[in-house]
Amino acid sequence: MNTIILTIAVAVTTQAAADSDESPLRNWPQWRGPLATGVAPHSDPPVEWSEEKNVRWRVPLPGRGHATPIVWGDRVFLTTAEPFGPKLKPRMSGRPGAHDNLAVSQKHRFIAMAINRKTGEVAWQKTLAEALPEEGAHNTASLASASPVADSKHVFAFFGSYGLFCLDHRGKVIWRKELGRMRTKHGHGEGASPVLHGGRLVINWDHEGESFIVALDKTSGRQLWRRKRDEVTSWSTPIVVEHEGVAQLIVSGTSRVRAYDLASGKTLWECGGLSANIVASPVYSDGIVIAGSSYEKKAMLAINLDGAAGDITDTKQIVWSRRRGTPYVPSPLLYDNALYFHAHYQSVLTRVDSRSGEEKPGPFRLPGISSVYASAVGAAGRVYVTDLEGTTLVFTNEENPKILARNVLDDRFNASAAIAGNELFLRGEKWLYCMGR
Repeated sequence: MNTIILTIAVAVTTQAAADSDESPLRNWPQWRGPLATGVAPHSDPPVEWSEEKNVRWRVPLPGRGHATPIVWGDRVFLTTAEPFGPKLKPRMSGRPGAHDNLAVSQKHRFIAMAINRKTGEVAWQKTLAEALPEEGAHNTASLASASPVADSKHVFAFFGSYGLFCLDHRGKVIWRKELGRMRTKHGHGEGASPVLHGGRLVINWDHEGESFIVALDKTSGRQLWRRKRDEVTSWSTPIVVEHEGVAQLIVSGTSRVRAYDLASGKTLWECGGLSANIVASPVYSDGIVIAGSSYEKKAMLAINLDGAAGDITDTKQIVWSRRRGTPYVPSPLLYDNALYFHAHYQSVLTRVDSRSGEEKPGPFRLPGISSVYASAVGAAGRVYVTDLEGTTLVFTNEENPKILARNVLDDRFNASAAIAGNELFLRGEKWLYCMGR
């Protein structure tokens, strides 16, 4: 009887924690949301909107940034990079193979902002660093592409070569840290976001120099561990997975997908098979990690964590794999047992069973959608895909998806959407939009 009462009490406490406004599940605290899958499990945002319909507010944004908005409580946090001062002679990246990059002709302010979630008013805006960037990044990227991460007390803003900053929710800087200068492949810029789990903040620093991954104490910035990585440039954000009582930090890379013990930094397992230029983040559910890439070759791997140790390349730990239609820029969406991913960054979406890799229904073209750089999100049994030109297609999360709406805004969108409560936040080139009924 005591055991039954204890079980019920634990269940009630757990549900109450999930229902609290301070629960990560009720917010969008990081890149790819509370579950790191692109899903908002307790949200019900609008299905339809336009510039005249269901836009609760929109606020103009300074500078340029492609970081996802982060939502916690009554605040929306985001970062941006704003040029200022006299114009200099434009300079282009001198990296080998540089192409399609933006020129740098001015110094930039690296800014964190907080927006009032109810009204759209700017609660605070703080310049955290000023510098003349060494390179301007790819023309579809920005100097503020890494998304912030937050908990109930802190916001962490990451600008790569221009600093890592811990602030409180009122905008006070608690600590800052310089990690060096990143030299990215082709001069295409920096973009991997920080990961926060418990008291540890993790930064992945894969570039054309000495790559590493580092875990910091979130309250002080003190280094807890650091490990060298045999990797070149990637833009993929790691995920943290709790499996059999161990928090695993999982990182997609050109040479290997690797898992580290979050507590110690020890490598737990590694698996080869992806392409170069990793951008898409991995996802996890029910003991299976799925990682994909599409650059020089197409590859996707589903890895069973039960028994995974050492080098598991081409072993039975690979539950399924595929060599077609795999993602490049947008990260996969894992909604229940349905895995959605784009072919490269095209308007062709594939839906497979995440446990078996079986196509259900397989690839389908998204009508009225062009190039897609933002990652798909899901809520209330629906999937939302936003393209570069401002169109969002909404359809049902089922084996034969039904289109519910095609919504158009007067802006361009590289940043992925955020969902919290009954609101959907879209960060464009010019505006931050809050959609709500």
